[in-house]
Order: sequence, then structure tokens, then C-alpha cells
Amino acid sequence: MSEPVFARQMFRRAAIYGAIVLPPMYLAPLPPSGAETFLGFVGLALVFQVMFWIIGGDPVKYRALMPVAIAEKLVFGLPALVLFARGLTTPPVAVFAGIDLALALGFLIAWRRTPVVH
Repeated sequence: MSEPVFARQMFRRAAIYGAIVLPPMYLAPLPPSGAETFLGFVGLALVFQVMFWIIGGDPVKYRALMPVAIAEKLVFGLPALVLFARGLTTPPVAVFAGIDLALALGFLIAWRRTPVVH
């Protein structure tokens, strides 16, 4: 069985990226309402970086988690781009949404390339 190098690199790099870009959001000014939602989003996103790291450690073993990882990227990326298209959010949000959609595509490719073990 070939080593799933692409999946390993895809998930490990995604985890490193998230671990770099998410923590500074804790220092951002909190919205006047919904601060708990904002902080919950950041915290949950950080938890997913741990999951990405684990998947990257053994993609074949954790292949079943890859669709969940794809969904995690889509639930922010798609709505954020729709909001941007409607003029309801800023260009930086759209950039990060685009990055999440690119990561979702990478995760999908990794999932398709990773062998199923029975």
C-alpha cells in the first residue's frame, strides 16, 4: 500500500496554518453582542486544528474523519462568501473564506486519494 503523502501533508499544513491564524483572533475587539459566539467559533476552530494534525499523522486510519474536516471548512467558507457577495462582510473575511474553500478542496482530494482499509 502506498504512503498517503498528499493527505499527510495537506492535513498537517492545514493544522499549522490554523494554529497560526486563529489565536490572534482572541485579541481582536469583541463585538458588542454575540461575543460568546465569536469566541466559541475561534475555540472550536482551534480544536479542529488538533483533529487535522491527528488525521495527518495517520491518514489511512483516520480517513473516516476527512469528510468532517471538509464540512468544517465549508460551514464558514460558503456562507462567508455569500455574505461578501451581498455586501454584508469585508474583503479580509472573503479572503479567509476563499482559503477555507481551497482547504476543503484539498481535503476532498486527500480523502479521494487515501486508500480505504477494511
